[in-house]
Amino acid sequence: MTTTIENNASEATNRAPVDGPALWPAQAQAPQVIGRQLVIEGGEGSYIVTREGQRLFDGTAGLWHANIGHSRPELAQAAYDQMMKLETYHTFARFTNDKADTLAEKLAEVSPIPDPKIILNSGGSDAIDVACKLARRHWQREGRSSKQIILSREFAYHGLHAYGTSIAGLEFNREGYGTESLVPETARISLDDPEQVRRVVEEIGAENIAAIVTEPVQGTGGVNPPSEGYLETIQELCRDNDILLILDEVITGFGRLGTMFATERYGLEPDLVTFAKGVTSGYAPLGGIFVSPRIWEPFYEDSPDTPIFRHGSTYAGHATASAVAIKHLEILQNENLVQRVHDLEPTFGAALDSLASRNDDVVEVRYAGLLGGVTLRDEVSAGAVCDRMVDKGFVSRPLRGNTLQVSPPFIMTEQELDDFLAAMDEAIREEAAS
Repeated sequence: MTTTIENNASEATNRAPVDGPALWPAQAQAPQVIGRQLVIEGGEGSYIVTREGQRLFDGTAGLWHANIGHSRPELAQAAYDQMMKLETYHTFARFTNDKADTLAEKLAEVSPIPDPKIILNSGGSDAIDVACKLARRHWQREGRSSKQIILSREFAYHGLHAYGTSIAGLEFNREGYGTESLVPETARISLDDPEQVRRVVEEIGAENIAAIVTEPVQGTGGVNPPSEGYLETIQELCRDNDILLILDEVITGFGRLGTMFATERYGLEPDLVTFAKGVTSGYAPLGGIFVSPRIWEPFYEDSPDTPIFRHGSTYAGHATASAVAIKHLEILQNENLVQRVHDLEPTFGAALDSLASRNDDVVEVRYAGLLGGVTLRDEVSAGAVCDRMVDKGFVSRPLRGNTLQVSPPFIMTEQELDDFLAAMDEAIREEAAS
């Protein structure tokens, strides 16, 4: 056995690495993408442009975020104006900056949680780390130190920082780090069976559970809207068992489901809500969490014994990112884009249903707002279909469960949607016949 291992190691060492650019490709087996990468050099509205000049309809809005479209000059101007005045200054202790303060006030006005405090940072993965840390900190401060376990759903995606990796319901994102989870105090619950969730809570014991974290509609896990009554049951379980409810609205926040937040659409009352992508439409890296009074009030008591939440990062409340977010929120409001998503949802859903009805290789379509997934027969590779779509001038992305992502910018036209799904239909048929 030792000889075999040594021989294999020697063979691996002798294999020449595949040459390529210095940038390490994310979430990819590097040799499979090197030489095939699409270098994006431009964008305008609902389209991106490759180095070779190919114009592609951005049917995924980047990674779910380019909601107002690409290359809006108002946001470039907001960033320029702010950088000419002050690029940023940190928000530690007595220091803050005016744009971070202004953004926090504006976010509080649209918050899915009444009377919130807002913690700003650099993105969704950051936000999940903060939310899970704060949930555990809350119970430690309460003197209930056994409440440490974070429950999350199967097929969940919550970013790829240490906590996000540990609570991932996509098993492949947790593999290869030496243990089942980087943070061991985590466990998975059912995607859609509330009774299974009840059993898990009973088996682990509510006295050991700090929080349940869930996406209102799963994104990377395959675009899975909640089954009827599921989220309401999760909320009830949390309230009855003194467990915090964390909603991950990194994808669904700021209009993707036709309401400012999915919290409103599903009538939920979470303790913490994470956000990112849609707060700037990707024009600047920014995320954060809304914190309910239940959590923040003890940290604001006027007392020498008031606890400190020992968290902060250099770019939390970055002034330029905040200025961009402020302008972006104005655009959402002035152009009535959240209502536009609400109004387009019936058309969007009907178009996806039509695709499913006319193409036998489509197993199922799922959607909410402008968030959709098209699941194919296992014999038809979603990845290969996406490659064919690029050749036709359209971008989709393979998700878990052999599913194609459909999440266009809010500004797309009905004709662009029809063209996008027609290209998808054609690419599916071509791949099935190959």
